[in-house]
Amino acid sequence: MAEYTTLESLLEMGFDRNRAEKAVAHTENQGIERAMDWLMEHENDPDIDEPYVPPSENVLGSTVEQSSSPQSPPGTTESATESELRELQELQEDSKRVMTDEEKKEQVKRLEELMKLRQEERRERERQEEIDREKQRRKQGQEILQVKQKLQDDEMKKLAELRRREKMEDRLAKQRVKDKIARDREERAQKFGGGSSSTTLSSPPSEVPQLSSPESQGAPPAKKDYDECRIQVRLIDGSTLSAVFKAQEPLAAVRVYVQMNGANGQDFNLITPYPRRVFTDLDMEKPLCELGLVPSAVLVVTKK
Repeated sequence: MAEYTTLESLLEMGFDRNRAEKAVAHTENQGIERAMDWLMEHENDPDIDEPYVPPSENVLGSTVEQSSSPQSPPGTTESATESELRELQELQEDSKRVMTDEEKKEQVKRLEELMKLRQEERRERERQEEIDREKQRRKQGQEILQVKQKLQDDEMKKLAELRRREKMEDRLAKQRVKDKIARDREERAQKFGGGSSSTTLSSPPSEVPQLSSPESQGAPPAKKDYDECRIQVRLIDGSTLSAVFKAQEPLAAVRVYVQMNGANGQDFNLITPYPRRVFTDLDMEKPLCELGLVPSAVLVVTKK
């Protein structure tokens, strides 16, 4: 009865007979719910619609024989066993006739509701899996952004360290220049003092301002010794950048600034439009003041 009822219920619900027979056979005739679960789990199998070949032995008959054989007392004849099988089959047919059409419809309705519930559970499980995959994708994206941010921070730290060293070297260079100027002044003072003592009587008083006049003439250029340089850079797309650099900073500092703010990863040259000059790799190590870019200059970015 169980096999017939399960198969009939599946057919009433609209399942293909071939699939229904496979479901009943593979679930070992354990009920309609197990058969429906098997159908939903294997509905996408490539061989689901291949013709079903039943086993050589009747599953129901073997089950009945196994269940009835232990109950048979020793010495039971083969004819008695056959009569019991016939009685079981008659009971199955009677029980099958007991189920009315209304009961069958009720059972089919209940099974359809159960099937809808299982399908909803599967859809919910698939939605949850999709949410988990999206979370994993976002997590990986955040990790990639963190790695990129770390690389950018490291690059900024390296650039800041380079600028710090350049400023330190600039300060040391300025200090050396100041020391040299102080020594030159001291030497001139000593020289001027010795000359006045030997020619006190012959030198007129008017010579003192004449001797000091070269120093007074050298003072104005010292006031025009600029410490900073304003550089305007014209990019390839026509836009411009403007920044202030130290006069002693190398041209490489300007190149790094352009790379970080407008080069977009492209290799480029720096030139001056008038007089036209293309700066080479050797020029990158030279200070701006030595390249004639102080107190201000315009550079043009061109493709290599």
